[in-house]
Order: sequence, then structure tokens, then C-alpha cells
Amino acid sequence: MSHIALQYDALENTPVAEKPFRHVVVPHFVKEEDLRVLIASMPDLRSGGSYPPEGLHLSAPVASLVEELQGPRLKSIIAEKFGLDLHDAPSMLTLRGRTREKDGRIHRDSDAKLVTILLYLNPESAAWSAQEGCLRLLNGPDDIEDYEVEVKPAHGTLLIFPNGPDTWHGHRQYVGPRYTIQLNYMATNAKARYELRRHRFSALLKRLPLAS
Repeated sequence: MSHIALQYDALENTPVAEKPFRHVVVPHFVKEEDLRVLIASMPDLRSGGSYPPEGLHLSAPVASLVEELQGPRLKSIIAEKFGLDLHDAPSMLTLRGRTREKDGRIHRDSDAKLVTILLYLNPESAAWSAQEGCLRLLNGPDDIEDYEVEVKPAHGTLLIFPNGPDTWHGHRQYVGPRYTIQLNYMATNAKARYELRRHRFSALLKRLPLAS
């Protein structure tokens, strides 16, 4: 099997939550049987940081998923659900496979990113049950414990939120494997163009044998 069927109906039927900022969480956006295949065939990312897919050797199932996520259907649903004009918004996609001590600190995403989409491709874990590495949507920038929503990074869960001045998020410290695909719809200003150029340059560099 190489084609990954995403649960678009579940996304369309999930209402937008308003607190602490507008977002949607869709568990099992990737069905469990597909998730097992993906987990078994994810690239071996031994270092932290984000990897553009162009810099990796992807298995057929992972490549299928990456292609599907960058397709028009997901963008169209998100644009309609959040009332956004994303027609001309470029996409930027990266994969992460390992979380480091410094990751997860409270932050907002860059203003160059109009929308952040996170897809978690991990099995159940004692760490998630202990609230380590679970992404928290925060009420402010000062306290990781002051959260409104906590998203376990497992079971093919999808998280989407448009970026804004109050979209603070982060997680408790976790060190270890934690597979995430991050997709952003980008603005078209100079800052966004710079980030896209840097993304393409990073893809070229990471074709070196940091991952296989």
C-alpha cells in the first residue's frame, strides 16, 4: 500500500474552537491502519530540527502523504473553515523526527506563516500520558501550565490554527522520537519569500547523509 487516505470528512465536520485562539483538532485524521504503515516507514531522523521532504529519501507511503497534504483539497477546506483567502498562499512543509531539550519552548509562529498545520505520526506512549511532549495551546506567553487545550502527538491527530498575535503554544520538555509533519500556508511578503528561499536551501543541504 502506498496511497494514504485522509479523513477529510472528519475535518469538515469538526467545528472551529475559539479558545484560547481559533483552532481545529481532528483525532485519527490518518486512520490507524494507515498510521501503522507510516510509522514503520518514516525516515530515520537521528537529529533534531526540521527536514524539508526534498532533502530526505521517503518511502512510498510517506511520499504519498506528503503529496496529499500539499494538494488543493486540504487547502480548500481550511480556507473555507477559517474564512481565509489562501488561493495564492505558497505551501511550506517539513518533517521532524526527534525532539530536543530546547524544543517546545513557548512561542508564536512567524508572521510569515498564515496558517500552521501539524500532523502527528506517533504511537501511544507513556511520555504522552505523562503530558510530556503534548502540545499546549496557551492563554498567554508566560506559563506552560496555563493552557486551554492539550494535544497528544499520537494517533494521526491533526491540529490547525491561523497564526496571530495571541497564538502562543509549546510543550513540556521531552527528549526522544516524536514524528510531526508541519505544513504552513505562507504570506507573499518579503519575509515569507525569505523563509521559502531558506527552506529550499535547507533541502539542498539536508540531501547530505544526516538522514536516510
